[in-house]
Amino acid sequence: MGICIGDLMAMAEAEEWRARDAAWWRSLTRKRRGEMAEAAFLHKASSMGFAVAKPWGDSEPYDLIVDGGEKLWRVQVKSAYRADKYGGYSFHAHGNEYRKVYSLKEIDVLVAYIVPEDLWYVVPVTVFGKIKGMKLFPRSKRRMSKFEVYREGWQVLCKGK
Repeated sequence: MGICIGDLMAMAEAEEWRARDAAWWRSLTRKRRGEMAEAAFLHKASSMGFAVAKPWGDSEPYDLIVDGGEKLWRVQVKSAYRADKYGGYSFHAHGNEYRKVYSLKEIDVLVAYIVPEDLWYVVPVTVFGKIKGMKLFPRSKRRMSKFEVYREGWQVLCKGK
């Protein structure tokens, strides 16, 4: 079954595509899940007044460019659709090369989307250092992530550098 851009936008508008059903999200290929997360980011960021651009092709380490007013931000979007037994969602801070963590030469911000919760974490790449990933616990009162301060942290994209 093919999905065209109009279908993606219509589904994003209606918020029907959000994977409240993890089985549906899991049935998608990794590439399609990435495309859906990018479409969700495009919808969310543009509805908040940000101008968003998609680079031609997929050769860059970033997925999208966001105009924050004073600066253009190179954004890498990651998504997770299921939690572990402790309620944690895992995100990688690297691309296809596992040993090579994203750097400021490649991206400015890593955006983590927790699909079933419809939550966004906007994390500056400078926070990662040598960390290859992060685990987020959006519902847990006992387990807290040091990245929790970036939950719905859209103001990060409004700061100049």
